[in-house]
Amino acid sequence: MPTTADVISALNDALTAELTAVNQYSISAKRAADAGLTKLAAEYSEEIAGESTHAQALIERILFLDGVPNMSRLFDVGVGDTPIAQFELNYAMECRAAARYRDLVALCSQAGDPGSRLLAEQILVDEEHHVDEGAAHLRRKEQLGDALWL
Repeated sequence: MPTTADVISALNDALTAELTAVNQYSISAKRAADAGLTKLAAEYSEEIAGESTHAQALIERILFLDGVPNMSRLFDVGVGDTPIAQFELNYAMECRAAARYRDLVALCSQAGDPGSRLLAEQILVDEEHHVDEGAAHLRRKEQLGDALWL
């Protein structure tokens, strides 16, 4: 049976992913703005705020469990060569996030930690929404072509 230490470790992995997402969306927003894609840049900026909110909630939960939030670790930040490549990297990151939170929900359930499970479920809803939106964008891109989609 998983322990509180296992939950804290998994929450720290989720925190790492959220901090990575903040950085990846930051570069995405700047690059989109530089390319004149103001609507895409604005969407990425909204994502930064959401990912930051997730990170703060994870930090609070880790501290509540008497853990130490790991603020110094990041996963690889994906930087695409084109706005399309960047969008695809961001979509892949969101897919990994949804899977990570599904696993975290299961771990918290097994560990008997309903508070952490509820937090993971709440963030999972946001991540699944991002995945759904990203998939819809990719379908539109396929229908319209890259230039019109941008």
